[in-house]
Amino acid sequence: MADGMNTALTDKQALARKRAYETPLEVLNPAWASAFRDDAHWPYFERLRAEDPVHWTPDSNYGAFWSITRYNDIMAVDTNHQVFSSARGIGLPPKASILPPGAIIERDSSDDANSFINMDPPGHDIQRKTVSPAVAPASLALMAPQIRERAGAILDSLPIGEPFDWVDLVSKELTTMTLATLFDFPFEERRKLTMWSDTMTTAPGHGPWNTYDERRQLLADCRAYFVNLWNQRVNAEAAGDLISMLAHGPDTRGSSMDQYFSNVTLLIIGGNDTTRNTISGSIYALNKNPDQYDKLRANPALIPSMVSETIRWQTPLAHMARTATRDFEFQGKTIREGDRVVMWYISGNRDETVIDRPYDYIIDRPHPRQHLSFGFGIHRCVGNRLAELQLTIIWEEILKRFPEIRLLREPTRSYSIFIKGYEDMQVIIPRRA
Repeated sequence: MADGMNTALTDKQALARKRAYETPLEVLNPAWASAFRDDAHWPYFERLRAEDPVHWTPDSNYGAFWSITRYNDIMAVDTNHQVFSSARGIGLPPKASILPPGAIIERDSSDDANSFINMDPPGHDIQRKTVSPAVAPASLALMAPQIRERAGAILDSLPIGEPFDWVDLVSKELTTMTLATLFDFPFEERRKLTMWSDTMTTAPGHGPWNTYDERRQLLADCRAYFVNLWNQRVNAEAAGDLISMLAHGPDTRGSSMDQYFSNVTLLIIGGNDTTRNTISGSIYALNKNPDQYDKLRANPALIPSMVSETIRWQTPLAHMARTATRDFEFQGKTIREGDRVVMWYISGNRDETVIDRPYDYIIDRPHPRQHLSFGFGIHRCVGNRLAELQLTIIWEEILKRFPEIRLLREPTRSYSIFIKGYEDMQVIIPRRA
């Protein structure tokens, strides 16, 4: 890897550690997108877990919020939807005061325009039940051969002995192919799904848009496209794709287009970002831990365990947020009604009191699925098994073909406190097996 890149990152990480420990605790703010981009966010959470695991940040670019940073506390919040509601959003939206007029990313809204992840029961359960069959075990068994065929074709098309971007040619491609199949989306236009997902989750200048007018137009195009798909499917025989399920489901066919599009955006993001960034994260983790890469090559039966360890170690969604429905005493703190409460999965997955050597990447851990990355409770990721399936298959096919995939330099990480991912990852495959 380029020494200059490593030195620059080390300097930024050292500065972040200094700031994390020198900032007065009462104003400490862990929500810095630049720190996540520089892989320099860790000391903020390390300090909070040790000194103030239920921490109030009185002001930030995302307003005031509580940070929950320990594993068991996060699980307690995630499984208590009666007190910690999703109905006002599951992220930390930027404050209106720092955005141009009309540029709000996330708004409060009623259940009639929310995706099911932004709902509480009973609305949540009704909506989620409609799409769950698409990722049920029987459906995944039918999808697996197709995923394997596509994974093989993607890997066989990669250049040998030449640098290329793993994110673009592999991670995005496999996940977008799978998502296009779930939607029965026109396959030749599948990269629109990637672009729309990035539009929804990136900051200006860090994705496919630079101004909020551009973002608004891209999302309007996305909405129009999916409304057209709804109109086609609602007038056709019921089928097994997600759009048809929503259009024909007894609890969703009467949905407003706002409600429908909210579910579509959730499914686009959920189907793209998490699996994409874990596929990339596996390349990064194995290169940073060559002893584990050797272990995997020597014993491919470790692939399922490696997949789970990567999902923990990578933590593709850094946080989820809730809103307190009433005053609530939690770990000696009084959380007030209306307060934003952020579960930092990225921190819980590094909790030394629960996970042994949590910063180490160990592909044969005794309990590799002991992680927070999929959430808990009613909002546990509906597509978690599909994510694991794609990751398992791609690595089974990689090990058949390539003795080594070599990381050339530090990747370009996402400028985001929500999506923990990679925008570019330059690698080289020296030879085929």
